[in-house]
Amino acid sequence: MFDGIVTTTADTLGADTLTDRTAEAATVATGPAPAADTSRPALDGTWTVAPPESTFGYRVEEVLSGINTTATGRGNEIAGSITLSGTSIREGMFVIQVTSITSDQSNRDNQFRGRVMETERFPTATFTLTEPIELGGVPAPGEQITAEVTGELTLHGVTNAVTFDVTAETDGDTIGVLGDIPILFSDYDIDNPSNNIVTTEDNGLLEFILVFVPSETSTAIVNSEAAEPTESVR
Repeated sequence: MFDGIVTTTADTLGADTLTDRTAEAATVATGPAPAADTSRPALDGTWTVAPPESTFGYRVEEVLSGINTTATGRGNEIAGSITLSGTSIREGMFVIQVTSITSDQSNRDNQFRGRVMETERFPTATFTLTEPIELGGVPAPGEQITAEVTGELTLHGVTNAVTFDVTAETDGDTIGVLGDIPILFSDYDIDNPSNNIVTTEDNGLLEFILVFVPSETSTAIVNSEAAEPTESVR
């Protein structure tokens, strides 16, 4: 899943971690996607985020020693779920462990966790859906659809209403959702990350690829792992 999406949006999301963590989900069908069909079996029920395959992070444009660069950080410690009914997503709530986000530079990570995001005070970010997402029909396996999402994002201890677009698809067994949320640092009382060496923009993107599995599947996996025999300690 998302082979096609990641390929066509590599400039936006970056192929570093996002591609690696979602490449095993499924293969996107080639050719024109069929229209959503309301006669298809519904995907009703609760779907839970699968953390190993899901990825989130930030993207910020910066100038380092006079050279334009792009700073990215990625993490996958996330919990949450969505609830589908008919052709609508009625509920959705997610908790991100901001402390799990890392980049390719330890100095940047120290700044990110310290004076920028203050993760000791604000270790998590949350998103809660506040309006149903209308899909217009049940998508065919491999079909990519877009939808508008409205909810409340809490970041750095500040909550704001946000609206953004996502791209989604399903293979019948999993649901994948890809998107990004523009972030103006001042809206969340986040200090501009600029310092004596690096100058950044006053905004960035919160990016994500989320892979969902049916809640019963997620529970079964957890129970299976818990049931594995362990060696006794002598």
